[in-house]
Amino acid sequence: MRHLFHLAWRSAWNRRLTLGLTLTAIALSVTLLLGVERLRHDAHRGFSLSVSGTDLVVGARTSPVQLMLYAVFRIGEATNNIRWESAQQIVNHPLVAWAVPISLGDSHRGFPVMGTSGAYFDHYRYGDSQSLILQSGNPFRDTFDVVLGAEVAATLGYHLGDRIVLSHGMGGAGLPEHHDKPFTVTGILAPTGTPVDRTLHIPLEGMSAIHLDWVGGAPMPGFAIPSEYVKKFDLTPKEVTAVLVGLKSRAAVFRVQRQINETPAEPLLAVMPGVALEQLWHVVGVAEQAMLAVSAMVVAVGLSGLVAVILASLNERRRELAILRAVGARPHDIFLLMTGESLLVTLGGVMLGVLLLFGATLLLAPQIQAAYGIPLRTMLVSWEELKLLAVVIVIGLLAGLIPGYRAYRISLTDGLMPRI
Repeated sequence: MRHLFHLAWRSAWNRRLTLGLTLTAIALSVTLLLGVERLRHDAHRGFSLSVSGTDLVVGARTSPVQLMLYAVFRIGEATNNIRWESAQQIVNHPLVAWAVPISLGDSHRGFPVMGTSGAYFDHYRYGDSQSLILQSGNPFRDTFDVVLGAEVAATLGYHLGDRIVLSHGMGGAGLPEHHDKPFTVTGILAPTGTPVDRTLHIPLEGMSAIHLDWVGGAPMPGFAIPSEYVKKFDLTPKEVTAVLVGLKSRAAVFRVQRQINETPAEPLLAVMPGVALEQLWHVVGVAEQAMLAVSAMVVAVGLSGLVAVILASLNERRRELAILRAVGARPHDIFLLMTGESLLVTLGGVMLGVLLLFGATLLLAPQIQAAYGIPLRTMLVSWEELKLLAVVIVIGLLAGLIPGYRAYRISLTDGLMPRI
């Protein structure tokens, strides 16, 4: 039997170019399959960690998904704001460790503007509890300071010290501008791969200052307050869009959530970000299943190519197989050799595909984390991926049964009979 395997190995080596190309095709298919599976899993994980370390997000009464859309992803607009007094009650709650109010509604060249407090840079977390890092400059300190997300600065070409004018409302061009109260760029955040990258951050006082002389979404006719005089006014906001809340003990989250939801003074909604984001993922995560199905089809095509190559070579190997039969190989030996060849090529493609994915992950993980906020795992293979590989190997073995059976049926006489 050892001699038969040696002969089979020599035969495969003589066809190394064809089998090598087939092995490469299987390897690339496996890399795609595992890559999509890893991206799918890690994208889901990264999506659920778009905001981490925040126990509750509080806003006006609406659906949990809608609250997360505008409070975390800056998509859409709030149906209503919450009063500043309600926000302060949350801040002063005995079980609340910290609370960060946010105010939305304005924009700059299509990017959302968010008013918040300095505590935002201290407590906001994303991914695996990663904090915001300033790539350059400092957090805002004055009323008309602005800290840019990485994508805003890169897209619009802004640098520290640049002065920018905000627009009133969300949307594209044609919005009225707060041209008399420009902001100065004092800081630029490092990339996070989250909605923070697309956000301009200003103090809550700055959000109030630019609306001092506005009524009903438009500037007061014939009346304007210059920027140098705004500090003479009370810039405490009258309302905010939402409040990010961190608790002293996570065990109290349900208790605090119920108390906020039952606030008699104002209809509020407190949601746990993880639960709401999981609901949102079921809405937007349908594409992941389609991606996995496409990559599975690519693997099926690669294995079909393996079967086609071995079947196509059978006609050329009829004499070789007949000689193996003549030197003592039994029909089932031929069957095992052909099936084993298919299995070995599949195993080689699987191992090469795993190594390719590992190398690509090591190389691209930091860039993907920074650009898309997906924390890719830099492991060789996970337990879930091992299950997929086992399925690929089993399918490769089953696919090898087809040429194995064909070789089994080739008779000694058919192999040695001269063809006219």
